[in-house]
This record gives sequence, structure tokens and C-alpha cells, in this order.
Amino acid sequence: MAYTSQSSSYRAAALLAGTVAVLGLLTACGSGGGPAGSPSKVSGTTGPATGNTGASSSDGTNGGASLPAAAKSSSGTSASSGSSTTSAAKQSSGTGTSAGGRCHTSELRASVGRNDPGAGQENFPVVLTNDSGRTCTVRGYPGAAFTDAAGKQLGPDPRRSAGTPVTVTLKPGGSAWSGLTFSNPEISGAASATPATLIVTPPDERDSLRVGWTGGKVPVSGNSSSVFLTVFSPGTAP
Repeated sequence: MAYTSQSSSYRAAALLAGTVAVLGLLTACGSGGGPAGSPSKVSGTTGPATGNTGASSSDGTNGGASLPAAAKSSSGTSASSGSSTTSAAKQSSGTGTSAGGRCHTSELRASVGRNDPGAGQENFPVVLTNDSGRTCTVRGYPGAAFTDAAGKQLGPDPRRSAGTPVTVTLKPGGSAWSGLTFSNPEISGAASATPATLIVTPPDERDSLRVGWTGGKVPVSGNSSSVFLTVFSPGTAP
């Protein structure tokens, strides 16, 4: 019986010691700074998703709803491109506000008007018409040359008649003319040729316009072979 009593007391003491040990382990896990404590801080990273009212992010926008930097850059580029495209479209269609400045060759159309002969002279108006959507100007003399079907120049360059250049303002569809004059070769006795084309270069431009020539023979050498050009005047004819 004494053995049984001691055995029971020993089991009770062992059970009590085990309980204390387990309680000690539980207390260490709950208060320590190890991995088991980290998940309690993870929930803090969801804060920006709830608003952070009044807070500013590093790029100056409120809260955590700002776009990533790459997306902002992409959006800004797209907006800039769209604005440039719209501006270019306005200029090309003539709906923009730009006006003034000289007319460029690409904005003009050339033609030759009806001959108005007199006193052995042939007189043709060389006309430049504003084919663009903006207002521009021409001033002074055009450049000109007669060429054959192969593009070879016929005769010397035309000379300039005395005159005072004026600035001619051309609204869209407006025209200016320069007189192209020469002595009738059948009367003057000058050597002649029949051009295929008249090359016209607007004032201060390098590019030229081509006009089919239907005015007959022109002087290319010999007596009274000079061709003259006058300054531009408003309109399409004298």
C-alpha cells in the first residue's frame, strides 16, 4: 500500500511539472520577437488601400490611388502626341490661325493667261494662285525659263523689266500676275523655237512649277530675242 501511495504522488508531481513547462513555452512564443510575431504587422501594409485621406505620395498626388510612374509617362506621351497631331491637321487643312509670310512653291499653282499682243509684242500674264488654306504673300519677280519636251532650256533666262516691287497679299484662292513679254520672232527676225513647258519659280523660292506652253514660237537667239518679266501685281491680268 505504501508503494501505491508513493506511485500516485509521483504521477501527480510529474503531471504538475509538465503543466508548468507547457505554460512556460506558450508564454515565450507569444512575447518573443521571432517569426511567429511577424504576421501581426502584415495587416499594416493594407493601409493605403483604405484611403489615407490627406496623405501625399512622393509624386504629389493624394492617397494611394496614383498611377505607377510608367503609366503616367505613357499617358502623358499619348496626350502630347494627340495635341501635336491635331495642330498639324489644322495647319494642313487650313483651319489654323497662321497667316502671313511669303507663299511657298508647294502652296501655289501656276498658269499662263491669254495673250494680249500689241505693236509686234506678245504679252502673256504668268499667274500664281494661292492653293493653300492660309494667307501668304508674293513680292518682286518670278523666275522663268522655256524648255523643250526633253527638259532642255530654250534661249537665255528672261530679263527683268524696270518696276517697283510691291507686296501682294494672297488670300486662299487669290492670284498675282507677272507680265511675260517678247517680240514676235516673225517680225523681229530672231531665231525661234516652240517650247513644251514654261518653268516658273516663285519669288525667293528654289522649287519650281511647270506649265504647259501653248503660246506658240518664242525667240531663242538673234535680234530682239530677249524675253522680259514684270513685277507681280494683284489679280490675273492687266
